[in-house]
Amino acid sequence: MDKKALTAACGLDCFNCDIHESRLTPELAERIHERFGVPKENIACRGCRQEDGHHYHLPNGCATLDCAKRKGVTFCCECGEFPCALLAPLADQAAFFPHNMKVHHLCRIKAVGVEQWAEKEAAEIRRRYFTHPFVVGKGQAD
Repeated sequence: MDKKALTAACGLDCFNCDIHESRLTPELAERIHERFGVPKENIACRGCRQEDGHHYHLPNGCATLDCAKRKGVTFCCECGEFPCALLAPLADQAAFFPHNMKVHHLCRIKAVGVEQWAEKEAAEIRRRYFTHPFVVGKGQAD
């Protein structure tokens, strides 16, 4: 698995996403189908870059990927305007989607390289994001 190719321009780790084709379970596909009416055959995602930013959860495409392509960067952290409003964290649906990890991921990619981040950090960052409580002034609880 080419984890660099499966890392979105915004820093999201497609290879750890529950709807990536390598991770999607029949149970999750069924829940998505029932809740959103998405045909089961359209649920599995190959990754943001492989889908060119178009998938059932991105019906209008991905403005962040489009911007990165226009600017000729692989990752947003390579852009002179990083971080920009396209990467701003939002409270909306933060408990369900990993969108608030983008800037942190991109900073780690810039600091240690995409390969080391992908192999040694990305899964743990995602796990902590969804399982550790937040402590004001500290971030995550130990």
